[in-house]
Amino acid sequence: MSRASEISIFTEMTELAARTGAVNLGQGVPELDAPPALLADVSAAVLAGRNQYPPASGFPALREAVAAHQRAHYGLEYAPDGEVLVTTGATEALASAFLALTGPGDDVVTFDPCYDAYPAGVRLAGARLVPVPLAADGDGFALDADALRAAVAGARRPRLLVLNSPHNPTGKVFTPAELATVAEVCRAHDLTVVTDEVYEHLVYDGGRHVPIATLPGMRERTLVISSAGKTFNATGWKVGWVCGPARLVAAVAGVKQWLTYASGTPYQEAIARALGSVREWSAGLRATLTANRDLLAAGLTEAGLRPYRADAGYFVQADIRPWGFTDGSGFCRELPELAGVVAIPTSAFRPGADPAPWLVRFSFCKRPESIRTAVERLAAAPAGVTRRTAPPRR
Repeated sequence: MSRASEISIFTEMTELAARTGAVNLGQGVPELDAPPALLADVSAAVLAGRNQYPPASGFPALREAVAAHQRAHYGLEYAPDGEVLVTTGATEALASAFLALTGPGDDVVTFDPCYDAYPAGVRLAGARLVPVPLAADGDGFALDADALRAAVAGARRPRLLVLNSPHNPTGKVFTPAELATVAEVCRAHDLTVVTDEVYEHLVYDGGRHVPIATLPGMRERTLVISSAGKTFNATGWKVGWVCGPARLVAAVAGVKQWLTYASGTPYQEAIARALGSVREWSAGLRATLTANRDLLAAGLTEAGLRPYRADAGYFVQADIRPWGFTDGSGFCRELPELAGVVAIPTSAFRPGADPAPWLVRFSFCKRPESIRTAVERLAAAPAGVTRRTAPPRR
């Protein structure tokens, strides 16, 4: 079977959830509502006939709002004309960056596990992905600085480093010391940094997102990518953006024009207005997601699994070995029958060798009642799991 015709694990698990009636904690598809004012603005735009192509670089109002957002939240200055580009979600921005800035013989460094669009986009560009494993550190994940330095030093022709913080699928937020190490390596090896910051407003427990572009010497070598989807529970709208120095943004725009050209007309100006009140909106969303995270983590613990700390984002990683499983893919295919819950094996996010095949990702961007149902089912499952996985009597 060719790679193009393979059924992804996400499609397989979603179909399995529908077939079995399992609670789907697999994909990061929110069940939570978007801001009512944002929905009203979009509805009004559609009915008013705002349904044709927007400008290729995005509506000026949205580019200005993105620039104002970066200034207000992080002190980063970007010119709306030339240093901000609107894209069809963050995934298109990432693919456009890979295609614009790399080619055959180039290497792209990223942290493993990673969002599965990274290896796919790098392959499309003809480049090679160089994964740097994040080390399990107590109940979380940490940067291995020596592994990063070795990976970059050993790359054949390193061009880009992709940094995803807050991180999917681990829920990790890179610490200031880790960001300083990454920045040091990028400056030393003249790497361009592409950042994926789509969970920037979903950092919990009083934590704070720090863009690497704010560090000394990094703004001029960094493309900052984010989107409205995760922040406003509107992942299907696919409106994202790129900020960076004009030369890098122009390169991305040169590719982007041949992919979608432009999209999202009725959404763009509505999102521009919503960005102005994102601080207030995201505070309430974080409170909901924090409660969901804590409920899920407690339920996984009660069920006998071992959850890892999630400092941000939508997901909790869990060690499945207490249930007698060592293979996440097999576990996830059996879990709907064992417990009536769907999850995703972390191996789906591994571009390299998998040092921890026993990790599984659960999503908590769901209605609280969905989380409660899932944890009740998980808590009831261990007795059946023990019978099913126990070694045969001699």
